[in-house]
Amino acid sequence: MKADGCMVLLYGLIIMASLSFAGEARPGNLKAGQALYQQHCLRCHGAMLDGKGPDAAKLRVSPTDFHKYLSRVKGNLELEVTIRRGRKSTAMHEWDSLLTDQQVSDLIAYIRNAVPHLEVKP
Repeated sequence: MKADGCMVLLYGLIIMASLSFAGEARPGNLKAGQALYQQHCLRCHGAMLDGKGPDAAKLRVSPTDFHKYLSRVKGNLELEVTIRRGRKSTAMHEWDSLLTDQQVSDLIAYIRNAVPHLEVKP
């Protein structure tokens, strides 16, 4: 039980630290982002970013379809955290140890260019 509380606290601190740097986000390079996407993401997420890549059918949990509403309303920070940390119990592993900060920004720029973010207004 104590370990769960520590993990929640740790995640909260990481998110708070990330938010403090959100205003300092690097502009992404679309061309570099496209090359990274093709190299690392296309096999699962597909050429159309629809979650229908060549390996998708073999996976227990379907890859994200970036065109779906819930994916489009996620902010860039949420997308960044998923890229960096991966998603538990899925084939989406962490990329933080393999990609630089600039490469993560490039990937996000490419994804957002292909499938724009939807702003939700209260």
